[in-house]
Amino acid sequence: MSPSAVAQEKKHAPVNMGQHVFGQAPDRFTSVLGSCIGVAFYHPRTHTGAFVHIVLPESLGRSGPEGKFADTAIPCLIRLFQQQGIPIREIVAKIAGGASMFNSKGPIQIGEANEAAVREKLAEAKIPILGEHLQGAKGRRVEFDCSTGILRVEIAGQKPVEL
Repeated sequence: MSPSAVAQEKKHAPVNMGQHVFGQAPDRFTSVLGSCIGVAFYHPRTHTGAFVHIVLPESLGRSGPEGKFADTAIPCLIRLFQQQGIPIREIVAKIAGGASMFNSKGPIQIGEANEAAVREKLAEAKIPILGEHLQGAKGRRVEFDCSTGILRVEIAGQKPVEL
């Protein structure tokens, strides 16, 4: 099933680890993020959006869905917009996640590595980040609304934030 088919069948689509979806208003995409990074692409004029749940910074030749790795996920979302004839220079991004879930200070910080890889790929593509909610020690629930371009971020015990 193509990513756009998921959004067409559901107006509210959950996005799990390594998955990506594409849709238009009134579609909404939700995800739960820990050290993973959720990236929302939005085209304001057409109310078209895409969301990806990135698990790791680089594929390094490993197999897996395109959405699993930052180095394959960002180009994948770009292709989805290009296939619809939407100019990439008109796309904006919002990002969330990258928590240090176990408050560890070890040498490998997956959340930080994911954030750095996402920022690098977005900069290479010249896609501006209009909103971000990153790091910390707690996971997040996010909802991206293709009608408004708002990425709503919820952390247990805290007031929701809209980006």
